[in-house]
Amino acid sequence: MLEVKEITCVFGGLVALDKVSFTIRPGEITGVIGPNGAGKTTLFNIVSGIYSRTAGQVLFSGRDISGLPPDQLARLGLVRTFQNIELFGQMTVLENVMVGLHTKSHCGILACALKLPWHLAEERRIRARALELLDYVGIADLADDSAASLPFGKGRLLEIARALALEPQIMLMDEPAAGLNSRETWELGDLIRKIRSSGVTVVLVEHDMELVMDVCDAIVVLNLGQKLAEGTPRQIQDNSAVIAAYLGEG
Repeated sequence: MLEVKEITCVFGGLVALDKVSFTIRPGEITGVIGPNGAGKTTLFNIVSGIYSRTAGQVLFSGRDISGLPPDQLARLGLVRTFQNIELFGQMTVLENVMVGLHTKSHCGILACALKLPWHLAEERRIRARALELLDYVGIADLADDSAASLPFGKGRLLEIARALALEPQIMLMDEPAAGLNSRETWELGDLIRKIRSSGVTVVLVEHDMELVMDVCDAIVVLNLGQKLAEGTPRQIQDNSAVIAAYLGEG
């Protein structure tokens, strides 16, 4: 589904990523982990079109998507969430999800301005689908609330619902458990598995090792901008180089 080939990223004289390569298999949950400064978010930013790579390629379903902007990637089926939640605070919870669905709208500006019948019918479909997605992530009861009023954990669920509105093939999640309590993290794990079961491949950068080991089928470990290890959760747990990197040994 996704192949990262020899990705290198240099900021000035700093090598943030150095020839990182790995493959994401369809239908799996893959974790990208590593100590602070390992290059995880930089890698996500390159894959999702926010940063430019210095060298290397990113392939999505065999297509070279290196350097494509985020809006084009979203139309192809690659979406992401952010460590710092990005919501439209002045809108309601429901309207935030409807924004994502409007990217699939077929009505033009004229039809919207004149409120033509087919536009109104499409708006009803978009609203209904947005409510379905809010129910899917468990916050349908908050549909009419202001997005700015949501507690952090609910805001995270809203961001995920809005990403799902784009009908992704693959979803990149940047530290989805950051700021969540233990119960919210446990519920997030169930939601991530549910998303995978719906046919969406998931890749997550995450520091919560309990969550990573619980939900991931495969794990890629970065350290100091390089790939340190790759394997199943059990293989990673038993890898002495990974243990040393996290404990600062060796």
